[in-house]
Amino acid sequence: MSNEVIGIIMLAIFVVSIFLGFPIAFTLLALGFGFGYALKGDIIFQQVIIKAYEVTTNDVLVAVPLFLFMGYVIERANILDRLFHSIQSAARMVPGSLAVATLITCSLFATATGIVGAVVTLMGLLAFPAMLRAGYEQRLASGVVCAGGCLGILIPPSILLILYAAIAGTSAVRLYAGALLPGFMLAALYVVYVVVRALLNPSLAPKAPDAELEPLGVGRARDLTVPIGAGVGLFAGAAVAIHLLDLPIDYLPYVGAVAPLVSLGLLWPRLQQAADGAYPLLIGVGLLVLIALIFWIAKLSFAYLAYAGMGVSVLTLIFALLGWAVTKSLLQSFFPLALLILLVLGAIMFGWATPSEAAAVGALGSMVLAAAYGAISFQRIRESVYLTARATAMVCWLFVGSATFASVLGDYGGDQLIAGFFKGLDLSPWQFMLISQIIIFLLGWPLEWTEILIIFVPIFLPLLKVYNIDPMLFGIMVALNIQTAFLSPPVAMACYYLKGVAPSHVSINAIFAGAMPFMFMVFISMALLYIFPGLATWLPSYLYDAR
Repeated sequence: MSNEVIGIIMLAIFVVSIFLGFPIAFTLLALGFGFGYALKGDIIFQQVIIKAYEVTTNDVLVAVPLFLFMGYVIERANILDRLFHSIQSAARMVPGSLAVATLITCSLFATATGIVGAVVTLMGLLAFPAMLRAGYEQRLASGVVCAGGCLGILIPPSILLILYAAIAGTSAVRLYAGALLPGFMLAALYVVYVVVRALLNPSLAPKAPDAELEPLGVGRARDLTVPIGAGVGLFAGAAVAIHLLDLPIDYLPYVGAVAPLVSLGLLWPRLQQAADGAYPLLIGVGLLVLIALIFWIAKLSFAYLAYAGMGVSVLTLIFALLGWAVTKSLLQSFFPLALLILLVLGAIMFGWATPSEAAAVGALGSMVLAAAYGAISFQRIRESVYLTARATAMVCWLFVGSATFASVLGDYGGDQLIAGFFKGLDLSPWQFMLISQIIIFLLGWPLEWTEILIIFVPIFLPLLKVYNIDPMLFGIMVALNIQTAFLSPPVAMACYYLKGVAPSHVSINAIFAGAMPFMFMVFISMALLYIFPGLATWLPSYLYDAR
């Protein structure tokens, strides 16, 4: 019997063991030990020790437990309910506002934790009952919670992308930058789908009862902040445009002079109604002139001041449009979390810190944030540490087992046989991409995403050069595809997470049916990403490639 045939038998035994329910990591180790010892003798034991050492010293993988700990701590800080209620109030005029608020909350919370089970469970306890009380169709509400909870698989800081970077030998930083647009594109598709369905059939997603919404609190402040915000927005927007277009900085003082005039013109009707409105106007105009002078003097920090001015204008307009009650709620719930996430992702993407260093900052920041909300305790920290250790141990053993199994399989020539099989099919790049993604989709039924990523994705990686496919694009496609594993029956773990906390009258079949349209939107986003690969490659090229 040839070595290649033995390698195929080894792979077949592993597949059968999976369906019989054996622990996957230890099955990989056992097969690697057994077949490796038969081929190479005692050297297999040294090989396993080396693989274990490589896993524990991999700088990219060090970020995994830190990001997990960050997510578990934030999950227990009760930030999600604050965030949901404030966004719910802000989106009250949008069709299907509760569902839209759920998806936006999941998108934002996905940047803090990529733990699907945690997000689906929390939103199942918080948003799902609110939608049912408002009269939402069970299937629509179920699909929104399940699909929204899976966004953390793709949106950075995604644990999946960290693992893929370690497996494929690509840059985790570029992967994070590449995943931002596809991740939020998918979230936008979900929102558009919900809004369109609510417009076509309002009975599917009725408005939430007014009792569940916070007051907008719009008063005289709104009349003043709209024109002042417009002036600040004009100035900051023009400043950013001048910076991006590399125009002479001398243009900026002229914009600084025009911005107060815009505010004055928009505020003039208000001044005619109430003379006391002149004082806030003078303050606003004075601040704008001061900002213009600062821009004009501090040319070296021009770009940073321009973006800061844009941020101020955005906050001003939020206050103007939503009123103090909602703005205060948003700032208390979203702003501290957003600041932490921007710090972590910004440190990674702009090269200020490695992923593991930024993850350490995020872990520390999550504890500070939890303490600020009064939600930190020894019990919660202990639970977070335990869950982090359990998930990290699973990932590490899978890495060690998979590396051992793959090494022995390679020694038998099994990987070459698989590669030769694909090459013999004479596929075009799009056909290879389609077949590989279909295989990954089917593997999502019996396997967890970690097992798919660590065990089976490496089989396709050597073939990417043959078909001239960017490994980063392939990794983001895999991250999109694996979301379908959480949404597609018969496994659909996101559906089972929701069923575990849903009212008894909500059947698992209704949850399955609700998740299906969102699963098809994942397929649409995959097609868009393949047709327009710039969605994944433009931002990394813009940030890191020489221009």
